[in-house]
Amino acid sequence: MSSLQGKVAIITGAGAGMGKAHARLMAERGATVVAQDIDGARAEETARLIRDNGGTAVACVCDVADTAALTSSLLASVDQFGRVDILVNNAGIGGEPLIEDTTEDYFDRTFAVHVRGSFFATKAVLPMMKARKSGKIINISSVWGMVGHHYASPYCAAKAALLGLTKAWAKELAPWNIHVNAVAPGGVLTEMVLAQPDIEKKMPQKVARVPLGRYAEPRELSYTVAFLASSEADFITGQVISPNGGEVIVGI
Repeated sequence: MSSLQGKVAIITGAGAGMGKAHARLMAERGATVVAQDIDGARAEETARLIRDNGGTAVACVCDVADTAALTSSLLASVDQFGRVDILVNNAGIGGEPLIEDTTEDYFDRTFAVHVRGSFFATKAVLPMMKARKSGKIINISSVWGMVGHHYASPYCAAKAALLGLTKAWAKELAPWNIHVNAVAPGGVLTEMVLAQPDIEKKMPQKVARVPLGRYAEPRELSYTVAFLASSEADFITGQVISPNGGEVIVGI
């Protein structure tokens, strides 16, 4: 089991789903957690659950798409700890429109949350990571960012953009011993997925595409994230790991 003892980790979108699972597992492994979310009640719930389990956590409430608020909130949250060791760019929004059904507002919001939010959260913490010559940045992409889908093209494009940022940042930040990787999950049983219309009818068809025959639980993705955040992954950077149950298998 990889230890994160003594590390300070920021997880964006930590109020629910995968972000909440990432925050709780990192805390279990010793990290001090800053749980960011646009929903203050959810952010505080994640932080409270960690504290109730003996860990250290604070809530950070802001919209990742609001660059000024994001930067000031993150820096204020970590000021009491004096360092940032890990950043997990997890915040995201759903939606699966076809091209003709995509509004400008939805398109812009999708990129503002997934791409701009991740970019400027990273920019905010870099001075602290560079000063220590150490850091782990993990971008949460999606299998759809790797292979696309027959709908939700703005979401696919935003998740693909995170893969490009991952590879570019890995090269740019390597001289400061800052490792940058991406996790591109397949289907995960998050609140966002389970809230989809007619999901009970759609799920058999969805899981039929997965060789392991099921979607992942959020915590199963957190194990990959925690590994990349640990010293066990100190020679891994610029990589995309896709826990997808075999849904995407390249073969002949």
